[in-house]
Order: sequence, then C-alpha cells, then structure tokens
Amino acid sequence: MYKFLLCWRYLRTRYIALICIVSVMLGVATMIVVNSVMAGFTSEMQARMNGMLGDIIFESVSMDGVSDAPSHMAKIKEIAGDTVVGMSPTVVVPALMYIKINGQISTQQAMMVGIDAETYASVSDFGNYLQHPGNREKLEFTLRDGGYDVLDHQAPTGEEVKPRTQMEHAGWYYRRYKARIEKQRQMITASPAPRLETNQGGTVDPFAQQAAANGEPQGKDFDPAVDTHPGIVLGIGMCGYRTVDGTDRFFALPGDDIDIGFPKASLPPELMSGSYTIVDFYESKMSEYDTSFMFVSLKDLQKDRGMIDPETGIGKFTAIQIKLQPGADADAVRDQLRDHFPGQFYRISTWRDKQGPLLAAVQMETAVLNVLLFMIIAVAGFGILAIFYMIVVEKTRDIGILKSLGASGPGVMGIFLGYGLSLGFVGAGVGLGMGLLFVTYINEIAGWLGQLTGTPVFDPSVYYFYKIPTIVNLFTATWICVGAVVISVLASVLPALRAARLHPVKALRYE
Repeated sequence: MYKFLLCWRYLRTRYIALICIVSVMLGVATMIVVNSVMAGFTSEMQARMNGMLGDIIFESVSMDGVSDAPSHMAKIKEIAGDTVVGMSPTVVVPALMYIKINGQISTQQAMMVGIDAETYASVSDFGNYLQHPGNREKLEFTLRDGGYDVLDHQAPTGEEVKPRTQMEHAGWYYRRYKARIEKQRQMITASPAPRLETNQGGTVDPFAQQAAANGEPQGKDFDPAVDTHPGIVLGIGMCGYRTVDGTDRFFALPGDDIDIGFPKASLPPELMSGSYTIVDFYESKMSEYDTSFMFVSLKDLQKDRGMIDPETGIGKFTAIQIKLQPGADADAVRDQLRDHFPGQFYRISTWRDKQGPLLAAVQMETAVLNVLLFMIIAVAGFGILAIFYMIVVEKTRDIGILKSLGASGPGVMGIFLGYGLSLGFVGAGVGLGMGLLFVTYINEIAGWLGQLTGTPVFDPSVYYFYKIPTIVNLFTATWICVGAVVISVLASVLPALRAARLHPVKALRYE
C-alpha cells in the first residue's frame, strides 16, 4: 500500500513530474493529429482513385485496341462469376486540346476517354462528379438548358462555399445557346453535325483543311448559332482555376466549342481532328484527373479513330472497367483473369496496381513520419530516465529509512516503476484528449492560423478540398498511447534497479 501512497504523493507535489507528463502528452497528441490527417488524405485519395478507375482494369496492350467488347465481357463474367457487378468498355487515347483564351489559341495535353454513358456509371463514381444534376442522374452528351451548379454540390452540408462567379450568370449565358439547344432537341436522332470551319470568333479552324482532305462535310453547312458538335465532358481544371480564396474562375463554359487532335488507329500514324461542344464539367477533386482527362461518347471516338469494322459494325476498345462486389478479393479475380487471357495481348491490374507507386510513397511517408514523431516520446523517455536518477540520488536517505523499516528491494523498485507507469498513463491520457480535440477543430485552427500569418495553411486551390480530411483510427490511437506508457515504464527501470540495490546502512550514511 505504501508504494501507491508514495507514487500519488510524488505525482501531486513535484513539478518535475509535470515536465515528464507534458513531454509524453505532446508526443502522443502530435502523433494522433498527424496520423489522423494522413489517414484522412489517404482515404480521400484512394476513394477518388477507385471511383475513377474501377476495381479492375482490363486493358489492351495495343493502343489501337481489340475488337468485340461484348464477347470479352461475357468471358470475364464467366470466369469471375457473381463477384462482378458491372463492366463498361472504354477507349483511352492521348490527345491535344485547342481552346481559345482571350483571342489566343491555347494548347493543352490531355487523355481522351471514350465511355459508354449507359454503363460507365455502374463501374465508377464519375456521375457523382458532374456539375449538372440531370447528368448526375443520367449522363447525356448533349447541351442542357442551364441548371448547372453555381455552388459545389460536393461541399459538406453547412460549409460556406464561394459561388462560381461566372456560373451565376447562367441565365444569360444559356439564352445565348437557346437556339442550339432547341435544334439539338429536334435533331437528336439525326446524323452527327459537320465539322467547324470557323471558331466563334470568326478565325479559321486549324483543322479545317485536314477535315476537307479527309472528305468530311465543310463548315459552310454548320451554323454555330444553332448547331452543336459531339458533346465532351472536361475536367474542371482544364477550363478554369481556383484562386487562393477558393473562388472558381472559368475561361470556357458548357456551350463553348473546342478542337481536339488525336492519333488515328492506323499505320502509319495519322493525326485526326475534331470539334466538340462542352456539355459539362466533372470535378473529382484529384488534380491529376481534373486537369488532364476529358470524356466523350464511346461510339463517337470509335468512329473518329476508325475503330469500327465497316463490314461487321463491331467497334474496338482499349480497356474494360470492372466493378466487383463489396469486399471481393480484387487480387484473386485479377489472377484468375490473367490465367485465361494471354499477357502479350492484355494487361490486367487492380486500381491499386495502377496507382502502386503513389500509394507506396504515401505509405512510406506515413511510416517515416511515425518513426520521427515517436522519437519525441523517446526523448520524453530519456527525460524521465534522467529525472528518476536525480530522484534516486536525492532520496537516497529516504530509501535507506524505508529499507530499515522493512521495505524490500522489489517493493522499493515498485515505487519507481509505479511512478513511471502513472506518468505514462496521465501523459498519454491527456495527450489523447488533446489530440482528439485538435483533430475535431483542426479546420477552425487552420483558418485562425491563416488569418494570423496572412498565408492559408490549407490552400483549396492546391487540394480542391474545402476542409482538411481527418480519420481517427482507434487501433492507431491505442498503440500510440500504449507505446507512450511502455516507454515511460522502461525509462524508469534503471533508476528503480539502482534504488532497489541500495544497502540500507550505506543509504543512511549518504550525504
């Protein structure tokens, strides 16, 4: 009983114990905050990657693609069975986008993806990222009559979001294209519109001559006031940017026309060109996708690239996105497919395989941060070790009195081990509470620090998030606290052994 009484007395009355507690507390709180933020970012990143890529990607090694997607999907379904809940063929090709900004033609490199509007939503979260509510319900590559989001529909409920200034004038903007929309409704089943000969500003289309050489109808039959080109969905970062204060600015909006150049599926390589009408934006909040991906109708891209067999009418595909049942083993399904499809023609991988280097880098960064931050607690442990040695030296005569009164060596040792254990428990407990409180109000704290320093701590123009994502993992928080307590106890072992080995007579004579 005397061991607990002495531990409690030292813990309450000695300011030096407070130093130990503060050291452990800061180490635990820092590790909880960092791990929560890293887990939040990792979870957001993985969710959006998986949402864009699907669970398994079945690709053709050749960029020209392979024929007959339905037969391939039927075989995949036969191999994987009920674990497959959705499949959608796509065509992916590198392209160049030509867009007019302030009278100048700007060229951007991008990946052009042909998708099947009927099935693509079943394998990805692509539809959730679109800016028109109608397209979120059912994607159509046609120009809609206004109704695009003025505010970010993905923003958390109750979060203050700056309006997209140019979108506020949507009423005026879409009246400009009313004739286009009306004619589009009347001719929805008609053949695709001819290519543009002139842009909206009256300048000559850079692809007009090549279109003529390809035998395509010329722009004299195309009225930009009423006619539309095949629809295209652009990443929101390709036609706009976000300022530091979180305001979105656009230099092109749905209804505008752009020109696209891409290689034809033939030998020798041949550059194809086409004009497209922007019908919507998508915002995945992953800058890698939002600034480099654009989506068109699968059939339009197959036709433009010459990927449709003129005799059979069967088109080629370059990839099939596969969605699995929740909890299904994607690696096992991938291996089954690899056993049935030759590797020299097909490349089959999970979304984690596709993003392996990035995921490995994030995992390595988290591990290194944990090692470095755990050293803070280790430093606190060395502080406990030094302080306890000082206590043993200072209380040598008291230890001698205890032993002369009958206290055993293990009993004296238990006093210091219990003292170290109590310091660890109190420090870890307070640090846990402090860390959880910091995580709960981290965005408010970041905003306050930004106002104090004049520099935003969390820049929405970089991350495309309105708030810092955090996830508190119970297991991680537990092992951090347990580790802090273990270090505190281990740091008190050597001083406790020294106290336990003191001879009572020598201890009483100590000055």
